[in-house]
Amino acid sequence: MSPNASSAEQASRDPATDYAPVVMNDQLENDLRQLIRLAIAEDLDVAVDWTTVAMIDADRRGACEIVSRANGVAAGVALVPWIIDEFDADLDVEVLVGESETFTPGTALVRLSGSARDLLTSERVTLNLLSRMCGIATMTRRYVELLQGTSARLYDTRKTTPGMRRLEKYAVRCGGGHNHRTGLFDGFLIKDNHLALGRSKLSIESDDASKPTRLSAGEAARRAVEMRGGLMNHLVAPKMVEIEVDGLDQFDEVLRTGVDIILLDNFAIEDLRTAVKARDEAGVGVELEASGNINIDTIATVASTGVDRISSGALTHQATSLDLGMDWTEGFAT
Repeated sequence: MSPNASSAEQASRDPATDYAPVVMNDQLENDLRQLIRLAIAEDLDVAVDWTTVAMIDADRRGACEIVSRANGVAAGVALVPWIIDEFDADLDVEVLVGESETFTPGTALVRLSGSARDLLTSERVTLNLLSRMCGIATMTRRYVELLQGTSARLYDTRKTTPGMRRLEKYAVRCGGGHNHRTGLFDGFLIKDNHLALGRSKLSIESDDASKPTRLSAGEAARRAVEMRGGLMNHLVAPKMVEIEVDGLDQFDEVLRTGVDIILLDNFAIEDLRTAVKARDEAGVGVELEASGNINIDTIATVASTGVDRISSGALTHQATSLDLGMDWTEGFAT
């Protein structure tokens, strides 16, 4: 799925009720620029690239291509002009492949030309970012391919590299996946710890320490749905209400509460099927999301149960950076 698709194309591919997808916009650009500034500071501090300054004449010109050493899926190539701009580099950028395109070893992804000094100084930061993003897109594509023939959609999680969340989620979309919530601001997602640390209305009203204070899943779900309704006119009102359940008893408790998504955490395969059947027989429009122990070996079986969504942190926290290199081209100008 191309992050540069038109709004109409995105609407046709993303569910009408879902978390906001990460696309190529001002937010993504801002995140990337902040990250690149940090990366530049790591490499140059308050000095310069001493080796390059010593070895390369200031007027030396050159050209190179960022080339893949492996099969992969493109992600982040359209962002290279922003990277080069943050270096204030005297370089022209030509993007040679589209986001989401597959490629083979030896494929040139981006061509850079201009100051030889700037080419060398910006090389590692540019390669590091592209390698990371292409690695995530490539892993995501492998997972997505295993969902063919099922109704399940693949989602990422918040298990991302600090500071790189939007960039990594953008890479997931390049690989054909969908984005779960971007952050805590992005929707209600009630987990077990919220139930354990919350207080039920009965406990609050009675102020009786002998009564259990743990929230029930049903009360928590109804509380979030009610709050969501009261925030409808708020500028950044959360649109989605999702609750995590760890068994069929909790599932039955929240099925008719008006939540948008029920996250079935570490459910056995047969329990996933039971939950899907119960939801369908109840005629409730809630989506069911499987999570926990989702990997390349288990995802197809999980998808076969009929769940609508599958979320996996492995897309980001287990992705391996793709092997990319910078190859100098012939015919340098002197």
